[in-house]
Amino acid sequence: MTRLLLASALVALPLAGASQNTRFSDPDTVIKEQFWGQLYRSGGTSFFCNKTFTSKGFLLTDGYIYPLSHVRSALRCGTPSQCSQDPRYQQIASDLHNIVPVHARIELRRRNAIYEELDDGIEVRECGIRESAQFMEPPAGVKGDIARAVGYMVDAYSLPWVGADTVFKAWNEQDPPDDRELTRHRQIVELQGNENRFVTDPGSLARL
Repeated sequence: MTRLLLASALVALPLAGASQNTRFSDPDTVIKEQFWGQLYRSGGTSFFCNKTFTSKGFLLTDGYIYPLSHVRSALRCGTPSQCSQDPRYQQIASDLHNIVPVHARIELRRRNAIYEELDDGIEVRECGIRESAQFMEPPAGVKGDIARAVGYMVDAYSLPWVGADTVFKAWNEQDPPDDRELTRHRQIVELQGNENRFVTDPGSLARL
């Protein structure tokens, strides 16, 4: 009996560090005031294309690494309008760890995508992205960032993986956190009050 209890505790251990956004629950306000108004107030670099910007402009938009369409599907809350009445959806959609600056044309193509490692024969398109049907392979420089953000959403909110977990775990190892990701993470912790533990301890993603 003791062994069974110990085994259960060890199995549950990877989820013990999960933390959620509990500070923000209004996505529109968060996007305006916290994301563009604070996190990227002085500019930055676009997520997939790694292009420097000094202000938002009309070419950039806010994109969700873990697509909101998949969140709505997981919560079964209906359309975007219907889900806006769901407090759980509002909480998840307000989480800065999952929001990045994206060129609008890129976001239109990838906002419903499932992440995958695609065949080398598939054409590399704008910003190093490969696409095939509903699948998308991001450029190498953000594969780890995506893996850690998706892992965070799975861990913190009990959402399903948006692709094969083995792919994300491999990307996490191939592309460890760099200075830009670590700096962004620290800034989000200050604004939102919670960490993405896979950024500070990337090895823990393998146990998720």
